[in-house]
Amino acid sequence: MNRLTRAAVLGLVLATAAPMAAEAQSRGDRRENRQDYRQDRRDDRRDFRQERRDDRRDWRQGDYDNRREYRQDRRDDRRDFREERRDDRRDFRREQRWDRNNRDWWRDRNDFRDYRGARNGYWYAPSYGYYRVEPRYYGQRWQRGHYLPSAYRSYYVRDPYAYNLRPAPRGYRYVHAGNDIVLIAIATGLIASVLSGVY
Repeated sequence: MNRLTRAAVLGLVLATAAPMAAEAQSRGDRRENRQDYRQDRRDDRRDFRQERRDDRRDWRQGDYDNRREYRQDRRDDRRDFREERRDDRRDFRREQRWDRNNRDWWRDRNDFRDYRGARNGYWYAPSYGYYRVEPRYYGQRWQRGHYLPSAYRSYYVRDPYAYNLRPAPRGYRYVHAGNDIVLIAIATGLIASVLSGVY
């Protein structure tokens, strides 16, 4: 091969190799750029997911705190409401309790709504109404140690608290007997104590 042909082949090789090398290099650059791009996208997605996770955690924590505050507020409201009702009932009961110095203490009570004063031959029992009494017991002054007749033992006092009475001991019951309240033994009718002149 002569020199000229060799030089021409070499020139041709160099002429085609340079663009191929440049193309290979640019292909490598593109590959690196694509890898960088993918990595950047991966990083962006990871950051986005982390931010969403943080946002959800913050929202859940905030929502949880709100629910906890709401439940606590409701609990406090219920407690306040119960205390107010208890105070109202206590005040109402205090106003409607028996008072020896106040002759009209019973006027606004529901259990006295049909009471029209003393009637000859009848006793009145709050919540029960008027009932006929044998003439020998009408005007009777009950005393401790006496026996209340069995016909009159069923008119129990429904609210001893209204008459400032302690709860009846076991086996005993408060009973309306005319204008008095007597504590009797349930089995025998023996009178243990007397609260006289209630109304």
